[in-house]
Amino acid sequence: MIRLGKLTDYGLVLLSQMARQPKSDLHTARDLAVQCKLPLPTVSKLLKKLLSDGLLASHRGIKGGYSLARDPRLISVADVISALEGPLALTECTMDVTGLCDLEPSCPIKDNQRLINQVVRGALQKVMLWDLIRPMQFAAVRDSRGNLVQIESNTPGRMQ
Repeated sequence: MIRLGKLTDYGLVLLSQMARQPKSDLHTARDLAVQCKLPLPTVSKLLKKLLSDGLLASHRGIKGGYSLARDPRLISVADVISALEGPLALTECTMDVTGLCDLEPSCPIKDNQRLINQVVRGALQKVMLWDLIRPMQFAAVRDSRGNLVQIESNTPGRMQ
């Protein structure tokens, strides 16, 4: 199972909350904890990590707080996952580091694994923080036989 860690999930919740507000609004850890119903220590830890990875900006002073470092249309889900989880890699052989797997020199599917990793990474890079705060819509999905099945929805969205 491919699964995001709980902290990454919470990080997406926090950034989405910030993206819903005007860019000029500053957010304190305490306010975000209350708004998102998350423990304050967890929120503080996430904010520091997101700040150090360049997704947030810090503003000091009595009215200080955090703001998004970029427009939510320019922050991808891949950016957030990479900041909180590390490099996006489905398997060890899809990382840029060699020698992590004993089978690497003779693995018959290594190149295909890398291709799959690139496709997943590419998909996550196309979903922006902006998309998370609006209803999303898929135009089509594949059924169990690989045939495209159209999905009808009246909900506007960018994802296809």
